[in-house]
Amino acid sequence: MNEIISALWPVFVLLLLGYWAQRHEFPGPGFWSYAERGTYFVLFPVMLVDKLSEAPIGQISLMQTGLAVLALILLGSVTAFVCRIWVTNAPAFTSVYQGSVRFNTYVGLAAAAVLFGDAGLAQAAVIAAFMIPLLNVFCVLVFVFCVGGHANVWSVIKALLTNPLIVGSLLGLSLNLTGLGLHASIQSITGLLGQLALPMGLLAVGAGLSFRFLMRSWQPVLLASVIKLVLFPLFAVLLSHLLQLPTLSAQVLLLFAALPTASSAYILSRQMGGDAALMAGTITGQTLLAMVTMPLMLTLLWPLL
Repeated sequence: MNEIISALWPVFVLLLLGYWAQRHEFPGPGFWSYAERGTYFVLFPVMLVDKLSEAPIGQISLMQTGLAVLALILLGSVTAFVCRIWVTNAPAFTSVYQGSVRFNTYVGLAAAAVLFGDAGLAQAAVIAAFMIPLLNVFCVLVFVFCVGGHANVWSVIKALLTNPLIVGSLLGLSLNLTGLGLHASIQSITGLLGQLALPMGLLAVGAGLSFRFLMRSWQPVLLASVIKLVLFPLFAVLLSHLLQLPTLSAQVLLLFAALPTASSAYILSRQMGGDAALMAGTITGQTLLAMVTMPLMLTLLWPLL
């Protein structure tokens, strides 16, 4: 327990520092929205290309990882829909659903890096490459089904194909699998830029926290949090055994399963007619709860892998 807390506490300290900086408008008004865009569109994709282009991909079972990710999302989705009997309001349910199944990529990649080093970061990037498109499709379908949100198929496909994290992951994997890699002169640049990605990403997540909506609807926030922060890790352990995942793959899958929901869920909620205020409260509540639940669930469940 102490080792996991020691590894994860810098992650959560940076989240809180980001929140403090936003509250005090440091270093200036509007800075953090630009910082988040820069991190999302430049720093994280560059880091993924840099790490994946040199990662020992041969040690990662892509088929097993993909099946595990798909099964994890399906289990979480079924659980969320079973719990819909307690959330009769359709827009509110979309927030519960997103809060139940989505994960915060920034926190996941940062935690994987500090816990497992470059090998764990590569495994985390592969998991993210599977999770991001699958979850976007699932969440859009839930909005269409529940609140009649309009979704053009081609716009969804375009959004997935132009997602910077997906593009970075696919480019890095392609350079690795083809044996091309990155030239040393280029890698010296991508390496420096990539080092900025994790701390800036965590600070930006913290800057996006909002306590204004947290206490207005604490019951659906709690419901989504139980599914995401407690049941999802249990699902990950079950799937790791059923699919016989290698130890590192199973550990990183469990780490991702224990993550709080994604900050980007708020944007989708606003765009497609969901309960954006509830989504904002869920993001904040889960991020805070994860400071306790992540070390606890990892400590309890890692010995079972």
